[in-house]
Amino acid sequence: MATTVNPDVPGLDARTVRRVTLAGCIGVFVELYDNGIYGFLAVTLALVFFPEQSPQTALLLTFLTFGVPFFIRPVGGIVCGYLGDRIGRQRMLVFVILLISAATAAIGLLPDYATIGVAAPVLLILLRFAQGFSVGGEAAGAITFLAEYAPDGRRGRLTSYAQIASFSALLFGTLTAALLNAALGEDAMVSWGWRIPFLLAIPMGVIGFYIRKRIRETPHFERLRAENKLSRNPMREAFSTREHRKAVLLATLIPLLNGSGYYVLFSYMPTYLSSELHFSVVQGLIVTACSLVAITIAIPYAGRLSDRLGRRTVIAGSALIMAVLGYPSYLLLTQGSLALAILGGALMAVVFAGHTGVIHILLVELFPTRIRYSAYAFGYNISAALFGGSAPFLITWLIGLTHNTYIPAYYVVATALGTFFAVLSIRETAFGPLREE
Repeated sequence: MATTVNPDVPGLDARTVRRVTLAGCIGVFVELYDNGIYGFLAVTLALVFFPEQSPQTALLLTFLTFGVPFFIRPVGGIVCGYLGDRIGRQRMLVFVILLISAATAAIGLLPDYATIGVAAPVLLILLRFAQGFSVGGEAAGAITFLAEYAPDGRRGRLTSYAQIASFSALLFGTLTAALLNAALGEDAMVSWGWRIPFLLAIPMGVIGFYIRKRIRETPHFERLRAENKLSRNPMREAFSTREHRKAVLLATLIPLLNGSGYYVLFSYMPTYLSSELHFSVVQGLIVTACSLVAITIAIPYAGRLSDRLGRRTVIAGSALIMAVLGYPSYLLLTQGSLALAILGGALMAVVFAGHTGVIHILLVELFPTRIRYSAYAFGYNISAALFGGSAPFLITWLIGLTHNTYIPAYYVVATALGTFFAVLSIRETAFGPLREE
């Protein structure tokens, strides 16, 4: 017999919660693998799409291509959020996984610069825009979906599984890139091997689509729809009151550390280690893989801790510790020792788990069901565009300008302090039910 986890929601038993958790997590895995593999192959892609430039310029252009699509993410968040609050979360989750899978597979099929010239990077940018649009709707949609199914008192724990899926996807991408580089060598990777990780999006997307297509809409959304209380214009409503406007601003500022932690510590790290600190490509990927293992283990503990102590306490503690340890950890990376680099990366990863394992459920809890998807997606994606996607390009440019390899450490410390002060301004959200209206 299935165990009922919330008697107020008919049919919401433990088996249902497990099934929808799987559906949310598998989509996050596919989305983040598809989006993250570009960063892991940045050095190779620079040779494929910008071969006539100097190595530094080619890398800058590659990271510009990485960062520019982040500015389409708020558009994806607005469109997917609006529709998600109007027609349902489940439909949008099916749509976004189809879009990013198709765009990622298409990148794997692109002709290179040697074949079609400047058209190759232009097409690459267009497909990266499609990826950015999709990712703009994914995180807010998936976490909203999971949170609206999760029993009170367990929302932090259950939604943290989506972040485990996220970093597992990055780990899978890192290992895939490392194995291909080690097995094929640079010439084969530049010639054809770089395509393989992108083409893996096809079977992964099919699996994700199948699982998400079979799940039901969330009970919170269904209840509002049955009572005819859905917002007519959720984006307008998100800015209609002072309370909502403040919450949207906080949804932009509190994730500051997410930008540097996620996109600097993981997506940019392999390139930083190989291009600036003279580790081999494979060694750089090994450091990142070890950091990903560490954070994947730590995330569920952070989620559970936030259910007991509160989101505000856990995020503020993580940010403050990162501000203190960010520079010493990067110092370990610069010693030329693989073991010390692994230690420095893993240390930052464990501390960052206290932020990334909790930030998304905090943002869900800031908003009522009527506007949750739209407001969360808008604020979070603005933050990702300004402080996340632009970070690899900005850091690469600043290192080239100043020849200071500690620039990433300064960025991590600054964003950690920004998150710390922003999160202090909110009331605790962990200990009550989700807001409906």
